[in-house]
Amino acid sequence: MTLITASQAQTSKAAAKKPAPARPKIVIQNTKSVGFKDSSAGKFANSNSLNPELFRRKDPNEFVGDTLGNLDYRIQRGCYRRSFSESNLPANIGIENPQFSEFFKNQTKVFFDRMRGNCIPYAVALGNRNRFDSLSIMNGPIQDRDTEVWTFTPSAAGGFLVQQDYLRDKSKRYTEVEIPLRDVLYDPRKVGDKLPVELVWELNSLIKQIYPEESNSLENTNSVVRLLVDFGDRDHWAQIWATEILDPTNKEIFASAFWLERDDIPGGFFTGNGEAIERAFWTNPLSYRRISRGVGNVPVSRKKPGKIAANTNATVPVAAPKQRYRAHMGIDYAAPIGTPIFSVANGKVVHIGFSGAFGNLIILEHPGNYRTYYAHLSNYNPELDLGNEVRRGLEIGYVGSTGRSTGPHLHFELRKDGVYVDPYASRMQLDLWSMRDNESGQLTREILLLGSPPQL
Repeated sequence: MTLITASQAQTSKAAAKKPAPARPKIVIQNTKSVGFKDSSAGKFANSNSLNPELFRRKDPNEFVGDTLGNLDYRIQRGCYRRSFSESNLPANIGIENPQFSEFFKNQTKVFFDRMRGNCIPYAVALGNRNRFDSLSIMNGPIQDRDTEVWTFTPSAAGGFLVQQDYLRDKSKRYTEVEIPLRDVLYDPRKVGDKLPVELVWELNSLIKQIYPEESNSLENTNSVVRLLVDFGDRDHWAQIWATEILDPTNKEIFASAFWLERDDIPGGFFTGNGEAIERAFWTNPLSYRRISRGVGNVPVSRKKPGKIAANTNATVPVAAPKQRYRAHMGIDYAAPIGTPIFSVANGKVVHIGFSGAFGNLIILEHPGNYRTYYAHLSNYNPELDLGNEVRRGLEIGYVGSTGRSTGPHLHFELRKDGVYVDPYASRMQLDLWSMRDNESGQLTREILLLGSPPQL
């Protein structure tokens, strides 16, 4: 696979940047990639947004989400041994669709003429009741400038589509990085020497999601985390595109995940098996000790019952007033004051400042009309301002106890169209977290182009 080295990418990136103006001293770690863009350009007079629409609480029953979600995708991957019946590959790997088998046979004669090696790498996405969703095939288990991948998907208008991609077109953007697994799990400082700081949080969160529990001693071996990273530039964020936990000796892959870019909603990671893992990113904005309060009703303080003893020697007890409750819409994460808080996804700062019961509050707006709220902060990242575009994983503030707070914690909310969404509700699924019908082809394509070549 033709890739530039990490040192070359960092040297090229540093040379492309102009000297930055002097900034006040800050308490966060210095970044290799800033992690936010200042899009205000003098448009905002101060850092406080008092737009009442941001704080209006709508009935949570107005939005129920997709209670089932697209949870039935599964990805199968392998290397199909070459033979005289290569055109029968779909049926032989479990695709029960005669119309597609005929289409595949008519389209792939030229493809098989350019095959290399003794097997055909493939990745297939199958849905409920073995529904065919996508198939990607590669012209041999060799990754170089001549590597090509063909991806087949059903067409919304009927029939099927085929897309051709070449590794030489993608490899220019990516740098291959290998980091010992134990460093990713336990020593973020070493990871920070190789990646922009905002990717450190993202990588650590990602590995914790895909790390196989049945192999909990892998960190004591020579296992590595293999990454394909786009280090970004002035026009786009740095991004991890492929992640694998593997044995560098025999190339055995223990777990993997791939990034899917989206236009209308934030992108997301999916495992090499097609499992959706984005929910965890949207519910872990900090390293917390415990969830101190979830969604529900909380008691409102009340006066203790008094006594009536007017002109008599008798003491008559007064019935205690009925306990009143108020709705608690959000998740409270208990953590010490000063604990860093990270943006859970790419977005734009639409509020930063004090806001009544919320105390010091940051609101980020994300594609798809989603907003995240980070309340009771002790302080903000001093470089952050209203209108800034921020990347997932950027330190945006620090845990505090401002506003109506009974102790140090982060109050976190996720809203869709202004309506609160409980991210921990077991049946709640958002388009943020699940693979949509038109995205499985992108995933199978990335698996073959960016993952380690499969073995026969």
